[in-house]
Amino acid sequence: MTAVQLSVTIITFNEEKNIERCINSVKELADEVLVVDSYSTDRTKAICQKLRVRFLEHKFEGHIQQKNYAIDQAKYDYILALDADEALTAELFRSIQQVKQHWKYDAYRFNRLTSYCGKWIRHCGWYPDTKLRLWNRNQGRWGGENPHDSVKIAEGATTHDLHGDLLHYSFPSIQDHADTANRFSEIASDEAVRKNRKVNILVHVILNPVFTFVKKYFFQLGFLDGYYGFIVCVLSAYSNFLKYSKIYSKRREASSPALI
Repeated sequence: MTAVQLSVTIITFNEEKNIERCINSVKELADEVLVVDSYSTDRTKAICQKLRVRFLEHKFEGHIQQKNYAIDQAKYDYILALDADEALTAELFRSIQQVKQHWKYDAYRFNRLTSYCGKWIRHCGWYPDTKLRLWNRNQGRWGGENPHDSVKIAEGATTHDLHGDLLHYSFPSIQDHADTANRFSEIASDEAVRKNRKVNILVHVILNPVFTFVKKYFFQLGFLDGYYGFIVCVLSAYSNFLKYSKIYSKRREASSPALI
C-alpha cells in the first residue's frame, strides 16, 4: 500500500504542563495535529496556537464522546490518538513513520511506559501497558466505559504490534494520583449506577481492594519498583475501594424513600 496521511488527535483540558511536549513529539510525523479542548482556563489554547496546530473547542460530555468527536473532525482516515500527557519515544516515532509509508494492517498496537513522580514504573501491572492507538477510523471507534476508554476495532480487522514505547507522564505527585483516583471513581460509579450494576460489600468493597494490592505488589512484582511501586499498588487498591463504595452508597440513596 502507498503512503498514507496521518491525523494526530489529542483531547485537552488545562494541559499547559504537558501539551507542548506531546505536540513536539509528533509534529514531524503528522500531516495534521488536531487538539480538541473542553474550554481550558490555563495556557493550553495559547500554547497550541503558538505551535500552529488545528485547535477546536467542544463541550466535554465524557472521555469516549470527546475522543470520538475528535476522530470525526480529523481530516484524514488514518488516526494516531494521544493523551496530552503522552509522547512518542524516538523508536516509536520511527516505527510509525515506517507504517505511514507502508500501511498494511487496519490497526497498530504499542506499549506504554508510565512515569510516576519521576520514576518509570515497569511492574505493578503498569508495563507493558499495550495500547491500540493507531488505526484506520473506518475500522474502529472509541468505546469501553468512562473514564476507562479504548479503541474498539471491527470484527475481522487486522492488527500488528510496533516497536517502541509511548511515554506516559502520569502523576507528578502522590496527591495528584489520589485526586485522580477520587475523580475517576466518581465517574465510574455514576456509570455503574446508570447501568444498574450491583455491589456486594464483602466481595467488592472489602476483598477486591485487598486482592488488587496483593496481585499488583506480589504477583505483578510491584515491589521491584521500590517505594513508588508500593504507593502505586496501595492507591490502585484504594481506587477500587472508592469506586465500589460509591456505587454501593449511590444505589442505597437511590432506593431509599425521600424524607419529607
